[in-house]
Amino acid sequence: MPVFKTPFNGYSVKFSPFYESRLAVATAQNFGILGNGRLHVLSLSPAPSSPLTELISFDTADGIYDLAWSESHDSLLIAAAADGSVKLYDTALPPTQNPLRSLQEHTREVHSVDYNPTRRDSFITASWDDTIKLWTLDRPASIRTFKEHAYCVYSAAWNPRHTDVFASASGDCTVRIWDVREPGSTMIIPGHDFEILCCDWNKYDDCIIATASVDKSIKVWDVRSFRAPISVLNGHGYAVRKVKFSPHHRNLMVSCSYDMSVCMWDFMVEDALVGRYDHHTEFAVGVDMSVLVDGLMASTGWDELVYVWQHGTDPRAP
Repeated sequence: MPVFKTPFNGYSVKFSPFYESRLAVATAQNFGILGNGRLHVLSLSPAPSSPLTELISFDTADGIYDLAWSESHDSLLIAAAADGSVKLYDTALPPTQNPLRSLQEHTREVHSVDYNPTRRDSFITASWDDTIKLWTLDRPASIRTFKEHAYCVYSAAWNPRHTDVFASASGDCTVRIWDVREPGSTMIIPGHDFEILCCDWNKYDDCIIATASVDKSIKVWDVRSFRAPISVLNGHGYAVRKVKFSPHHRNLMVSCSYDMSVCMWDFMVEDALVGRYDHHTEFAVGVDMSVLVDGLMASTGWDELVYVWQHGTDPRAP
């Protein structure tokens, strides 16, 4: 299966919503603690045994923790940086003409960026400064700052159907649901007893959200009645870093963890763990599923490797 070696530690990987053979990887030097970053744009070969090839890369003075492809421009990437900046890149232009813009408002590391899939002109960023910010492509300053969390916001994700609704996951052990038309959060879910590192919405049921925590579990919630989760997924040995619902199957989701594994789950069945991949040799911190190709997965980690594979096959198979 295709693999790519990055010079720095992998942090995030995302498939392009426009090209089924394209993906981007965010990396940071020295495990993101101090040092440079690099954004890689990679291409999959038609031959499944061929390695991933690099189309272009962009160097940054600080680590890059997350990235998002634009849903409106096929060559536009947004990067979340360790210096608190949010950078916009045009992958069709050479590195000397990038970044197009660097938005400097967050006062601490930006840990997450998510592009609005329905409105397609706006994106949100989540930061260790305890805030989430809303931006549009055409404005040099953020439109709004959402400040309620009592600790780092690790992740923010747009609802796939409701244009104005997003969720945020925080180290204060809560997930908050927001509507950008409302002055404050519309719902607070005290989801875990430990830090919540990630959240994601189900792509087929806009009331279902998953949370991933330092407590090693993933919980699935229905926001219409969130006193108790509808499912609790146990199987990871350490903190769960990312969780992502399948774009193709209502009940499937993928996760990655500090236990170095990537897991596939069906949250509606009793034996929820339907696949486990142990190909990484360090923390697995980035995972994605292709919107364009059913079952195509990608992961990256602190072992400086990016893997792309079809669910049900061995990521390390030649």
